[in-house]
Amino acid sequence: MFKTLLEDYRSCFARDPAARNPIEVLVCYSGLHAIVGYRLSHWLWTHHLKLIARLFSQCIRWMTGIEIHPGAKIGSGFFIDHGMGVVIGETTEIGHNVTLYQGVTLGGVSWKKEKRHPTLEDEVVVGGGAMVLGPIVVGHHSRIGAGSVLVKDVPPHSTVVGVPGRVVHRRTEDEEEGVLRHDLLPDPEMAAIESLVHRVAALEERIKKNE
Repeated sequence: MFKTLLEDYRSCFARDPAARNPIEVLVCYSGLHAIVGYRLSHWLWTHHLKLIARLFSQCIRWMTGIEIHPGAKIGSGFFIDHGMGVVIGETTEIGHNVTLYQGVTLGGVSWKKEKRHPTLEDEVVVGGGAMVLGPIVVGHHSRIGAGSVLVKDVPPHSTVVGVPGRVVHRRTEDEEEGVLRHDLLPDPEMAAIESLVHRVAALEERIKKNE
């Protein structure tokens, strides 16, 4: 567990340029506090101390505003930036070096006692306010844009935006991994509207010529 926690700690410096020194990260980063709390509560959960695990995870939730069910499975190098409002459900599975921003929900769509939360493979980045719902799989090195609502599987190296979330880009080898440039994300809705506007303008021009 210590090695995993050390990788979680190092991820703060690797993925947050605001991280200035070790003391600041240890005492001020609620995302790191939530991850440490999760690691401890998950250990209790897997050792059949489930009530204590839930009580401990609730205390961490009150302290940080981040809710991670102790039954979730999370790999090393996990980073939550800012973190307020993040919710991670019981059957969620998260790979290594995954990054979540504030307000992300990894939620379920079923009341059945089964796999009902998403699986995020290695190196996935999920933007602020995004919702990833149901037992879907987000392929490795994919990026989910802020505010997206994702309910279907995503292949590796994809960029997803919109409600519902759609794949709008597949990363090429020369693109930087892990970076979620919201200012460069395509806007499929606006593209569709612009296409309709141009089409209407062309039809109006044809009507004028025929009058």
